[in-house]
Amino acid sequence: MSTYSLNINGKTTTVDVAPDTPLLWVLRDALGLVGTKFGCGKALCGACTVHLNDNAVRSCSIPISAVSGGKITTIEGLSADGNHPLQVAWVQEDVPQCGYCQAGQIMSAAALLKQKSNPTDDDIDAAMSGNLCRCGTYTRIRKAIHTAAELQTGTRGAKKGAKK
Repeated sequence: MSTYSLNINGKTTTVDVAPDTPLLWVLRDALGLVGTKFGCGKALCGACTVHLNDNAVRSCSIPISAVSGGKITTIEGLSADGNHPLQVAWVQEDVPQCGYCQAGQIMSAAALLKQKSNPTDDDIDAAMSGNLCRCGTYTRIRKAIHTAAELQTGTRGAKKGAKK
């Protein structure tokens, strides 16, 4: 066991875990942050996506020893009250069905919107390609990302060139 100091959702916390423990299990089991989901355990499905230093990463495949000192954001830290533009758009566009993959989807979309405030369909498809949705809500996810981009930039309702 080793002790790690982590910055998670803007708060510093300390955990005592084995160095090879995946970040996912530290978040869920040691810290009780269960919004990040276990999907495949091989970084293939995206359900466990969190931000590490503002980049979308798969928490199931990153050992805790590799993230010490980094800034980690989980779905719980995206917004204190659920009013992040993506969370609002997800509800407006009625995206979730079963909801299992949605935290990972939203975290990947948030990383995209930090890089590109007005992404094209191709940008969205590329950024979201590693996130799987068994319910097949991909068209609603794309629409919600466009809606969130509009909410974020204050252009909601303005004519856009992007397909929706």
